[in-house]
Amino acid sequence: MSRDNSTMMVWFVSGAILGAAVALLLAPEAGEETRRKLASHAERGRKTLLESGQDLFERGRELYERGREIAEDAADLFERGRRIAEKNIDERI
Repeated sequence: MSRDNSTMMVWFVSGAILGAAVALLLAPEAGEETRRKLASHAERGRKTLLESGQDLFERGRELYERGREIAEDAADLFERGRRIAEKNIDERI
């Protein structure tokens, strides 16, 4: 799943770069006006990218915590099973 996200991010960034290049070549307005608009769009893009990164970070943190809890539960179950097995062995002796 993380590989799919990274592939999508590469395509997104590539598209953004290509779009910026085409916009510069075909811009109907003066250079200063075009730069101002591009700066505005770039800022919005950065904010969106930052928010996406934060969302991915939070999701990763949640998955890490969930995995840790599952591992702790598995260790507890293993320990209980070991105790039961030892108790059964002791009773047979």
